[in-house]
Amino acid sequence: MAIKTIFLDRDGVINKEVGYLHRIEDFIFIDGVFEACLSFKQLEYQIIIISNQSGIARGYFTLFEYEKLTKWMLNQFSKKNISILDVFFCPHGPKSKCGCRKPRPGMIIDAMDKYNIDLEKSWMIGDKETDIEAANLSGISNTVLVRSGHIINESDSKSKYIVNSIKDSINLIRN
Repeated sequence: MAIKTIFLDRDGVINKEVGYLHRIEDFIFIDGVFEACLSFKQLEYQIIIISNQSGIARGYFTLFEYEKLTKWMLNQFSKKNISILDVFFCPHGPKSKCGCRKPRPGMIIDAMDKYNIDLEKSWMIGDKETDIEAANLSGISNTVLVRSGHIINESDSKSKYIVNSIKDSINLIRN
């Protein structure tokens, strides 16, 4: 049976945007992220994080540093009784021809293939229009753009909903 999933971008959705985050001491969770994820789990959604991490390709941090930070972050979720099904990331730069860098849908398609995800019942929560584009290209129409990360042009957005932060998405997804 196919599962329903909440896809989350990391920077700007889960944690405050600081630009090429790679140190635990710079990681600040966005208010309400744990509450929102607990709500999603109660609604029987799986949670998958998908994130562009071009800082690796740019040489700002190493794959080891990224993995260390990710392991720490997942442990923080686990301490709150929130299981994250998986984390997919693109280590490539903006000029890469890879299929995984958002706005391309590669990470979502890979997750769908790996976990048998029902994209029609799934959601994408991101802080950039590229997150929404990746979702739409993969077949996800339930999209939420949050204002807690990058500055967004709301009048041009293809997102179904625009809210202040992930916490505000709780009521959208409940309905």
